[in-house]
Amino acid sequence: MKFPLSWLKYHLETEATLDEIAEAMTMAGLEIEHIDNPLERFAKFSVCHVTEAVPHPDADKLRVCTVETVDGTKQIVCGAPNARTGMYAIYAPLGAYIPGLDFSLDKKPRKIRGVESHGMMCSAKELELGEDHDGIIDLPEPFDVGTPAVVALGQADPVLDFEVTPNRPDWLSVRGIARDLAATGIGTLKTHEIEDIPGSFPCPVEIKLEATDICPVYAGRVIRGVRNGESPDWLKKALKAIGQRPINFLADITNMISYDRCRPLHVYDLAKLDGPIRARRGKGEADRFEALDNKDYVPGEDMCVIADDAHCLGFGGIIGGAYSGVSSETTDVFIESAWFDPLKTRATARATGIDSDAKYRFERGVDPASPKAGIEQATELVLKYCGGEASETLVVGETPAAPADIEFPISEVKRLTGLDLPRAEIIRILETLGFAPKGEGDVLMVGVPSWRMDCSQKADLVEEVARIHGFDKLDAVSLPRPPIRREAPATVMQLRARHARRALAGRGYSEAVTWSFCQSGQAKLFGGHGDGLELENPISSELDVMRPTALVHLLTALQSNADKGQDDPRLFEVGPIYLDDTPKGQRLVATGVRRVEAGRHWAGTRQPDIFDAKADAMAALAAAGAPVDSLQVAADARDWWHPGRSGVMRLGPKNVMAEFGEIHPAVLKALDIDGRVLAFEIVLDNIPKPKKASGLKARAQLDRADLTPVRRDYAFLVDKAVTADTLVRAARGADKQMISDVCVFDVYDGKGVPEGQVSLAIEVTLQPRDKTLTEKEIEMIGQSIIAKVEKATGASLRG
Repeated sequence: MKFPLSWLKYHLETEATLDEIAEAMTMAGLEIEHIDNPLERFAKFSVCHVTEAVPHPDADKLRVCTVETVDGTKQIVCGAPNARTGMYAIYAPLGAYIPGLDFSLDKKPRKIRGVESHGMMCSAKELELGEDHDGIIDLPEPFDVGTPAVVALGQADPVLDFEVTPNRPDWLSVRGIARDLAATGIGTLKTHEIEDIPGSFPCPVEIKLEATDICPVYAGRVIRGVRNGESPDWLKKALKAIGQRPINFLADITNMISYDRCRPLHVYDLAKLDGPIRARRGKGEADRFEALDNKDYVPGEDMCVIADDAHCLGFGGIIGGAYSGVSSETTDVFIESAWFDPLKTRATARATGIDSDAKYRFERGVDPASPKAGIEQATELVLKYCGGEASETLVVGETPAAPADIEFPISEVKRLTGLDLPRAEIIRILETLGFAPKGEGDVLMVGVPSWRMDCSQKADLVEEVARIHGFDKLDAVSLPRPPIRREAPATVMQLRARHARRALAGRGYSEAVTWSFCQSGQAKLFGGHGDGLELENPISSELDVMRPTALVHLLTALQSNADKGQDDPRLFEVGPIYLDDTPKGQRLVATGVRRVEAGRHWAGTRQPDIFDAKADAMAALAAAGAPVDSLQVAADARDWWHPGRSGVMRLGPKNVMAEFGEIHPAVLKALDIDGRVLAFEIVLDNIPKPKKASGLKARAQLDRADLTPVRRDYAFLVDKAVTADTLVRAARGADKQMISDVCVFDVYDGKGVPEGQVSLAIEVTLQPRDKTLTEKEIEMIGQSIIAKVEKATGASLRG
């Protein structure tokens, strides 16, 4: 929302400076984004006086001018046809930036056809203060040399631009801003009452409301014999200051009132209307019309249109049609001032993609009591500047109910904010803001103005008082210290997530935080989204369902990092996934992704593989408190994992703790991911809960044996269908007290190994506790290992 300072002072009597007004606005909650002060922006440009202008000796179209400037007498070579002796112009010194030409003058004098020029005299377009570029600015009256250019041109009015919160549509009017500033005490709100203008004849246009849930009240008036032409300078200057393009006087009046009072209006050419004006629902293709933005629209049945018997004239509260718009030939007009439902207005604008000033105000909530006042204000301006004869104002329908009165104990101000304000000051603030407090005691009944639909309870009034008095005036008071230290303990899932994050970060992964939504097409790549997980109001068409896995966005983020040259990007996320819309359908997972790429190193290169993904998953599981020694590994991961290069980790036959391995090439292709990707996804909810209520089990005491461990290697011939995990678990179970570790160190299926079999070599670590093992005891344990493996897997010891 933009407004020039002079427009604000039309409504606010104040002697405050620009900085004081800006400070008061900020303290009252009107967050200023930018102040355009022409005196600062055009500080280098000033009035000069041309004392002599003679032809250039070597150029017919150039003149050599002697110019009195703020910097003294200068010689300036000028090519403008209107440069002449005695004129007052605008001077730009050496080094000045010329905004209309987007370049800076040299800091040293420049020779033009052999004659030095010490600066420049500017046109209006070169300063972006007008469209005239035929010659330099010729001031109509003399000014003192050195007078700021914007002062001489009447363009010194600062423009304030601030952010409007959605709950304050009254701030979309200059008067609403002035009202709040008056409450702060920085000035006094001027009256400017809008008086009813009597009509000379009954309104000849009948108004019919056929969609009262969208348009409950509609005011209209005819003015005959108007002269529609170019707007006066004061109006054009005001509209240009707020970024509006002047069109013609009738259209400019509606734009001005929209900003002045937050009262959108529309003007129709009466000669183009056929029959009664109707506010009704759309009829589809039969109502197709061309709007003022030169686009065609087809109104749906849930949209409000303004129509006559022959045409659809536009969307109510959003945009009018081109057919019935006013032009310079218009002599009779019909002025519309109605109120439209905010929710329906927003829905129509979103469906059509229209973004207009009227829509911006109606979707936030225009004052429902303003239709008649708006049409009277417009009538006064039309009659004053365009002439004509006005009909009586016709108001049809019922104005929506005003906000209910609020019972307001004055003590609430101190209870909720700590501000101990006098009763008279509280009443003053409320009355200045337009509220109507009544009552003699400590409990007031406060009438809420029609433009403050956001106020419905006593806390809202407390906020208004505190906002105007100043949140910066609140005393800083420390919270009372509790008698003992109290901290909310972390839950089991919070501890699991915390430890999993630390473990993955320690293995070189960077944490990412991605959307909990994804595109339905992406969800299909990972089994599809669950029942009830489609979003009714998605923030984007690409985020229309809840994600069934955290892999979706991690994979695309991995590709994005790789595209930017990130070497070996590794990403992980600890967050929720959604299987259905029940509470149990939400799962907390720890998911990681990395590329299958070999880095360059003097010691050689090795591409990461499925076992690296498994190791990362195991590390996170162990940190989160999972019984990793009891997990079973199988190669039956779901369809989005690469068959033969993926696996699952289970605790028992049904409890899947994690999936790991390579992502299926078809999934990567569908997501436009280059190369091969390793990943894992751990379901933290599936880790058995600890038996103690204290949370995760404490770190085990260091068990360090004094005796040297003994290591023995065994190679078995086993069927290729047997998993290595089965063999390792069988070997470890041969002597649980003595065997501390079993690992696979070689896999071979070449020459000498029977068809259908593979040689698996394991290293078994024996850790004696009480005494050193004899060769006989080691041999006995070895025989037990062989027997256990043969029984569990059908393997035979390789000779």
